[in-house]
Formats: sequence, C-alpha cells, structure tokens
Amino acid sequence: MKGKLEVVKGRIKEAAGALVGNAELRDEGKADQMAGKAKAVVEETVHKIKEKAQKSIDKIKSEAK
Repeated sequence: MKGKLEVVKGRIKEAAGALVGNAELRDEGKADQMAGKAKAVVEETVHKIKEKAQKSIDKIKSEAK
C-alpha cells in the first residue's frame, strides 16, 4: 500500500514541477514514482510468499492429523 501511495505522490510532484517549470521537482516526482513502483512489487511479492507459506503450513497440519 505504501508503494502505491508513493507513486501517487510522485505523480503529483511531477505534475506540479511541469506546471511551474521546475525540472528538479518534476524529476523528483519521477524518482518517487519509480521507488513507489519498486516498493509495490516488493510488497506484492512478500504477500504472495506469505500466502504460499501459510498454505504449506495448513497442508502439513492437515496431513499430520
């Protein structure tokens, strides 16, 4: 979730920088978007790993009964 928020924040910065002609702010916004996208990918990967681990644990528990 934090990653997606950072992407939105970056888009706003980029738009504001483009609107006022501030290349530094625009570039900072682009960088924030890239960082946010990377965080979102990591968050999704962690989520998937946790789901798979829980499924494995549940399967082991059910087989042990």
